[in-house]
Amino acid sequence: MDQASSLRKLIRGKSEAPSRSRATTKTSTRVISITSGKGGVGKTNMVANLAVAFANKGKRVLIFDADLGLANVDIVFGIHPEYHIGHVITGEKELAEIIAPASDHIGVIPAASGDTHFADLTEGQKLSLLAEFEGLDNLYDILLIDTAAGISSNVIYFNSAAEECIVIVTGEPTSVTDAYGMIKVMFLNGSKHFKLLVNMARGLQEAKAVYATLNQAADRFLKGAVLEFLGYVPYDDYLRQAVVGRKPVIEQFPYSAASRSITKLAEHILKTPSGTTGSGNISFFMNRLISGD
Repeated sequence: MDQASSLRKLIRGKSEAPSRSRATTKTSTRVISITSGKGGVGKTNMVANLAVAFANKGKRVLIFDADLGLANVDIVFGIHPEYHIGHVITGEKELAEIIAPASDHIGVIPAASGDTHFADLTEGQKLSLLAEFEGLDNLYDILLIDTAAGISSNVIYFNSAAEECIVIVTGEPTSVTDAYGMIKVMFLNGSKHFKLLVNMARGLQEAKAVYATLNQAADRFLKGAVLEFLGYVPYDDYLRQAVVGRKPVIEQFPYSAASRSITKLAEHILKTPSGTTGSGNISFFMNRLISGD
């Protein structure tokens, strides 16, 4: 893999990434990981819909499907990428060549569906990815990392390296327990600030009760951890219909309760700082990923 050639192509804006005409504009990409303690909480759907909401606000968004052995983001958008991150890891393709456009302002780095070979990256593979990622800072405003569910080594790496981490949880007891487990493991690995988003809530009261449970546990057992209540997205049958239609709900049913909540959530995120002291760009993310800081 000719990494230097890849970086030169990206910096010149010759990749297939969205909005190439703005590729030379200097920006600092905001890196947000979206994670969960267990599957089935709507994490990937949230990633896709937040991407659309950010794009609707004029932001250029890149989604990194970091569930490296089980691709899901492409399914939500109804796209069929020819290549995936595995082709970059093995040196067959450069990162710019595998970015699949989901819309004019959204690009997707697909995972390798059904191939568990990439589920745990070696240090050498992480180093190779570093050179590929570093050239993307001028191309996107926001990098959303859709991690796998659970607490695998890759999940901890990606969450710890991101500028900010959003933990998705529902009101189900197993989801709350696993969300706390995720927060605890990340805390023990050096993360201090977590943003909690309650999905499929029956209302604000339920969402705040979930947050209160996790916050009380953190106050008692994780001294120094900060849990921020980011908000909630209500249970909405339109979201399920959108999943079946392989289209983000915010596109298919823009006036649904879930879509309105996600739009407000995106606006809130854009108006507030990350809550970390990191530089907030892709190079910073990848360097933290590799160093394990």
